[in-house]
Amino acid sequence: MEGQIYKIHSDFYYVQKDNQSFECKIREVLKKQKIKIVTGDFVEFDNGVISNILPRKTFIPRPSVANIDQIVVVSALKQPDLDFHQLNRYISLAKYYKIPIVLCFNKEDLGLEQEAQDKIISIYENLGYKLVFTSATEKIGINEFQKLLNGKLSALCGNSGVGKSSLVNALNPNVHLRTKEVSEKLSRGTHTTRHCEIIKINDDTSIVDTPGFSNIKFDFMLPQDVALLFDEISKYRPQCKYSNCLHINEAGCEVLKHIEEIDETRYKSYVEFVSEAIEYKEHIKYNGQKKETSQKFKNNKNQVKISERKRQASRNTRRQNIYKEISENENE
Repeated sequence: MEGQIYKIHSDFYYVQKDNQSFECKIREVLKKQKIKIVTGDFVEFDNGVISNILPRKTFIPRPSVANIDQIVVVSALKQPDLDFHQLNRYISLAKYYKIPIVLCFNKEDLGLEQEAQDKIISIYENLGYKLVFTSATEKIGINEFQKLLNGKLSALCGNSGVGKSSLVNALNPNVHLRTKEVSEKLSRGTHTTRHCEIIKINDDTSIVDTPGFSNIKFDFMLPQDVALLFDEISKYRPQCKYSNCLHINEAGCEVLKHIEEIDETRYKSYVEFVSEAIEYKEHIKYNGQKKETSQKFKNNKNQVKISERKRQASRNTRRQNIYKEISENENE
């Protein structure tokens, strides 16, 4: 049978198939191959044992979730105040993994100056992102939010305290996700979600409740590739004088010629991400990129590699057998 992992708890994997739930373990050979199964994976299983993972159409390593149709970035307009730099991090992460994005701005009931709303629209709607303004407590914009989710599996991300759980409860009151108030002292919330879990909103719509996309840093890519995460920067990139231009202070930079057309918060985020990527470049410069793995791909499937110690023992045995055979021939 085939089904989708909707929750993982301890060593148990909960698989959904035709509105039925199955508690499963994974086959021992998958453990030996160190293949990681994550929430959202489609798997083959039988008699409570998962035997195979089907190919993924999308994947995010942290928090680990697969096969989502879109990422919904939830930001609070107030309490906590809107953080443009963190918002740009979430957007860039989704862009890196080639997953469509929806931007939800919550807590509209707390009041938002027209100038601030116009700024949000001018930046992100002009970049082609879908926007929705909501209030989970007052049920403002919930119908519009529902339309953007219909027929899809969406992963919600955003800082703690922005109202992700409250939005899910507003979409489906039967879910009853835990919520907490924002700390007045710290001006931020605390995470109420401890693991990834797929939650059905209706028959064809689900969301992945995640414990948060924490500590996002772009120290895993080369500096010159960061521009690809910003459409308003990458469109000028081919006209730059140098192919490895970082668009910060280089002569002949086409991006800097059009810097007035780029929002200041977006450009600051870009520069910050480039500095993080430089750390990665320095790391691979001195340490290299090659990693020793415990498995190999052969005959269209992953196979466990023999450890170095066992390989050496095998070589020693063969060598001893050769010497033994030579000795026996000499004695004859």
